[in-house]
Amino acid sequence: MERISVIGAGTMGRGIVYSCATAGFLTAVQDISEESLETCRSYINKQLERSIEKGLVTAEEAEAAKGRISYSTSIQETVAEAELVIEAVLEVMELKMDIFKQLDQFAPSTAILATNTSTMSPTEIAAQTSRPERCIALHFFNPVPKMKLIEVICGLETSEETIRKSFEFGKAMGKECVKINEFPGFAVSRMNCLIGNEAMNMVMEGVGSIEDIDKAIKLGLNHPMGPLELADLVGLDTRLRNMEYLYKTLGEKYRPCPILVKYVKAGRLGKKSGSGFYNYN
Repeated sequence: MERISVIGAGTMGRGIVYSCATAGFLTAVQDISEESLETCRSYINKQLERSIEKGLVTAEEAEAAKGRISYSTSIQETVAEAELVIEAVLEVMELKMDIFKQLDQFAPSTAILATNTSTMSPTEIAAQTSRPERCIALHFFNPVPKMKLIEVICGLETSEETIRKSFEFGKAMGKECVKINEFPGFAVSRMNCLIGNEAMNMVMEGVGSIEDIDKAIKLGLNHPMGPLELADLVGLDTRLRNMEYLYKTLGEKYRPCPILVKYVKAGRLGKKSGSGFYNYN
């Protein structure tokens, strides 16, 4: 596998693009927004500059990685020669299904189509295509260049060959893969959403300050990041969409905390908007 296409140049998309390009893959990225593509380009250049400063790559290797990336607003152009397409757009089922219909139309018939969804059904998404056996979920974690895990989630008709190739792709990126059978929230998001939602409930109930609750979880459970800090990094709007989906599919224990709903309505979306549970301005 040599040619990877990424649909969506947001936080997850650009992290996947960076990781693919530095692993040696020819990587094409598509987004409907020129601004998002330019932000993606700036992010990748900045990450490579930091890697040079830290001695992780040479200037020549960084330039080679940049040269392996192409940018476009056209899905048809982006996936025309892809062997693997990774969709990394918003957690909105209708949007993902629409994109998979386009991918099925424009990507080579032999290409694997993967969704980076953290909670949603790859079976339902794959059903929009004529190749459900070549569809899968590859759940990367934020920030993609640093996080070692990929959850490989199999849909109802995902073939063993598609699973094998997905594991080979993950290994080539220097990631560890785990195979998870499809169920809402998979393994990590299902647990992570519960922990984060309970931390938000504790803030609302006055159990402790935001800082102290995060500190308690980090030091008491040996988590590298507090659950409220992590929710800000993921994006509170994204977390709310995940919680709403899990509440709908798994029931009452996933009901979104009212403070999460309130923050999203107020435009406090976390790090990307400048404020969430913490202030980043």
